[in-house]
Amino acid sequence: MTRDAVLVRKGVYHDSVTLMRVSRSLSDLPGMQVAIVAMATELNLGLARDLGFDLPPADPGDLLVALRGDGVEAAAGELDQALALLSASRTQAAADQPPLTTRSAARTPADLVLVSVPGEHAFCEAFDAIHAGLPVMIFSDGVPVAQERRLKLLAEERDVLVMGPDCGTAVIAGAGLGFANVLRPGPVGVVAASGTGAQQVTCLLDQAGAGMSHVLGVGGRDLSAEVGGLSTMRALRMLDDDPATELIVLVSKPPDPAVARAVRDVVETMRTPVVSALLGERDLTSAAEEALRALGRPVPAWESWPGWSPTSTYTKLKGIYSGGTLCAEASLIAGTGEFTDYGDDAYTRGRAHPMIDPTLRLEALAQVEPGDVILMDVVLGHGADPDPAASLASAIAHVTTHHTPSHGAATVVVALIGTEGDPQGLHRQAAAFREAGATVFTSNAQAARHARNLL
Repeated sequence: MTRDAVLVRKGVYHDSVTLMRVSRSLSDLPGMQVAIVAMATELNLGLARDLGFDLPPADPGDLLVALRGDGVEAAAGELDQALALLSASRTQAAADQPPLTTRSAARTPADLVLVSVPGEHAFCEAFDAIHAGLPVMIFSDGVPVAQERRLKLLAEERDVLVMGPDCGTAVIAGAGLGFANVLRPGPVGVVAASGTGAQQVTCLLDQAGAGMSHVLGVGGRDLSAEVGGLSTMRALRMLDDDPATELIVLVSKPPDPAVARAVRDVVETMRTPVVSALLGERDLTSAAEEALRALGRPVPAWESWPGWSPTSTYTKLKGIYSGGTLCAEASLIAGTGEFTDYGDDAYTRGRAHPMIDPTLRLEALAQVEPGDVILMDVVLGHGADPDPAASLASAIAHVTTHHTPSHGAATVVVALIGTEGDPQGLHRQAAAFREAGATVFTSNAQAARHARNLL
């Protein structure tokens, strides 16, 4: 018998990614229809009310659990075990007596601060880090642009770098931060106002045998008129002074023209050559190829795996992406179709990023119609879904096999961004998606051209 169970645990905090994973494991239990395990923010309370749950009073610092299904009793037992493990882990961490504030943490022998708190609270934490003279990576999104500019102006005064806000990817001397691929060391430095754009370029270079010195994300708005490219220009100068960096790749969506001129003026003063990878001027794959030629390395045939052989007539292209820059690149190349970036702030507010949580894209795949060409990215690496094929391949197989010849068919093209060193395994993931019927490319640009040519 289907029934609801709701409980609120006062003052029990866990981060959103941890709670999302608990929710997913409960959702997989037999008979479970809805499982929400989240902090009791106004947004999460509203989502639960919209689903018809009757909620008791709760504060944002409380843990909300809302379950619906035939197996509520079993789920409650599983939940108790999961929360007990989480509490034990937190108790052990507390025993180590970590600093309680960013300001006190800055007095330890740290050399970089990573800020990952709700956007409305990120400014204060980043301000304390910069004021202490430490570089900072702001993973948080939802930070007002005026606050971003103020932080970066302070960073100029303190001679430190601000990466972000909304900086999803960085690699510092081989140490990955945020969503980061496992990359071989080498002479290429990357400055990127794009997380997935940086991942595409670096993964292609890694595939060709070229390694990275550093990948410095600067946040997607850095090259806007409001921010003025402050972090981009500082990051370029830092890599120019780095003896391990022989070539720099600059990755961004189209910048403000005046800011682009200011960045070019900085580049002209540098000793280290710079390859520009600005969408609208060229695609990311061609930029990676230019970087290889500049290094005197051969350009390989980028790996791809053919999938189900299409025999139908396709009429519509739909892009269901997790990476904003990859989505923009595919849309520019295709020149037609409906493209959605599910990693946009509008979709991630109150839920985990689609590189972690496949729910929204699974819902989109469920709406596929005969004659559709589905183009999608799958991004590997630390921080991402530990096995995206396990979540997505069955839905892809349904899309490619469900429709009969008499009723038409749909097909799926996957841009698989990753390296063989990534924990998910590039070739293992490619094999699973190919077995599901998808055609797989390691180049997003090539995937977009293939999808366009199917129409």
